[in-house]
Amino acid sequence: QVQLVESGGDVVQAGGSLRLSCAASRSISTINSMAWYRQAPGKQRELVAQMTRSGGTMYAVFAKGRFTISRDGAKNAVDLQMNSLKPDDTAVYYCSVTDSSARYWGQGTQVTVSS
Repeated sequence: QVQLVESGGDVVQAGGSLRLSCAASRSISTINSMAWYRQAPGKQRELVAQMTRSGGTMYAVFAKGRFTISRDGAKNAVDLQMNSLKPDDTAVYYCSVTDSSARYWGQGTQVTVSS
């Protein structure tokens, strides 16, 4: 199993930046993929960004050019740097990873962007 603990959510003004972090309970060297999802009020959960074990990345259209997913092996963490934030980015952001057996989820962290 993999336990994930997220941090970094906050209230920020439009145009500002936040860095979210997701700490894993074991080495991420055993993880096949890492991703960030988000869910806004009244909306479906959606993929924000993902990264494979080899380092390849993929971003949702709304995130491309503004958000960056990265890996911190020393802290067994996956981060999401978010720049140029918009009010539409307001959501609960979830970390998710996969290993050979299952997909695991963090508890979520609230990001609120004011206009």
